[in-house]
Amino acid sequence: MAARSREIGSNAIGFAQDVTNVNSWEELVATTIERFGTIDVLVNNAGIAIPNVSTGVSLSEWNRQIEVNLTAPFCGTQAVVRAMQNFGKGGAIINVSSIAGVVGVAGCAAYSASKGGLRLLTKAMALELAPMGITVNSVHPGLIATAMQDETMTPKQIERMARSVPLKRRGEPVDIAMTILFLATDEARYITGAEFIVDGGMTAQAGMLVD
Repeated sequence: MAARSREIGSNAIGFAQDVTNVNSWEELVATTIERFGTIDVLVNNAGIAIPNVSTGVSLSEWNRQIEVNLTAPFCGTQAVVRAMQNFGKGGAIINVSSIAGVVGVAGCAAYSASKGGLRLLTKAMALELAPMGITVNSVHPGLIATAMQDETMTPKQIERMARSVPLKRRGEPVDIAMTILFLATDEARYITGAEFIVDGGMTAQAGMLVD
């Protein structure tokens, strides 16, 4: 991804990171500041899903999803906010949650819990960080053509769910990326603590087809 960005003229860098490791976050922040001189935006986008009902999910599966989907954004935000405070010019934090963090989704108990937790963590942090000029918002993708969805759902499930979307299709990753981009710009400087649902209208319906 970084290489593709450089091809179109950006100054992007990329490296592997364990988002559940606090020290890894500190290294990431230090490297970013060393390379670019400041840090203005954080996008917490890492996530995993291990589908299972609440009575069937193992404790290790539960803990892993909470760790990656909720604890990691918490750790990342702490590390980045400390840097943003030092620069004193505000910033933007965007947390990628899910529509499963807004409405309950059967068969995704731990995932829903982690993404719902991220939704409310976003709102609490937005209130706490507003005096520093740091905005915090969440983005909630619906049925999006990603590798994670392809790995956790069968083609038949995807087809059935796509038919239930008012726009009658899956979204593309760029649909989420453009929402994130907007929230990272000055055009969104007066938006904080908000949730942006990007789902083709799925959650606007009285009922959702989820299996």
